[in-house]
Amino acid sequence: MIYFDKVSKIYSDDCSALEDISLKIEPKEFVSIVGHSGAGKTTLIKMILAEEKPTKGTVFYESANVHKLKGKEITALRRKIGTVFQDFRLLHNKTVYENIAFAMEAAGRTDEEIEADVPHVLELVDISKKIYSFPSELSGGEKQRVAIARAIVNQPDVIIADEPTGNLDPANTFEIMQILKKINDLGTTVIITTHNRGVVESLGKRVISMQNGKIVRDDKNGSFML
Repeated sequence: MIYFDKVSKIYSDDCSALEDISLKIEPKEFVSIVGHSGAGKTTLIKMILAEEKPTKGTVFYESANVHKLKGKEITALRRKIGTVFQDFRLLHNKTVYENIAFAMEAAGRTDEEIEADVPHVLELVDISKKIYSFPSELSGGEKQRVAIARAIVNQPDVIIADEPTGNLDPANTFEIMQILKKINDLGTTVIITTHNRGVVESLGKRVISMQNGKIVRDDKNGSFML
């Protein structure tokens, strides 16, 4: 469970990125966080990852106060969370296989585990044929599939995808969302940020709408209303 308890984030120029946010995300939920640019979506995500600290309030991951964790505790938290970004963030000098293997090596996985798990996760996201390709040889949709494979290969409890379809055409957008739904169906909590109405309404899942750092709507049936 992820829980925000009256969280605010105010920057030094009196700019309020988040204002009095209270929010609970249950295990195995699929949640879309929507809002226009500057609504506070990315700041909210960074709070979960302990990349930003609240000015007021508390963020909990399970029973842990995220912003009281230190050193190895933060590393352990982040290993429970896989992240996917709009700009993919693949290592350009490494193949698809090596990009995913690198994430496993960083988590201390063995060579045997890497050899077994990388092909399996590439099959899950339907990009096995590109296993030895470099990012420059992939389309945008293919790059995002690799990014998702990298995010899930260490079997995190939560996937956070920040505008995962922002650079994709409608066909690839649909396919990426189907992959994220499949991951959610397998028991992983999925949290996405987006401003794509079509993405949200095709999911039929919970939608949290943000505006000027506030939650203005929390809808369980997938409506996009701002």
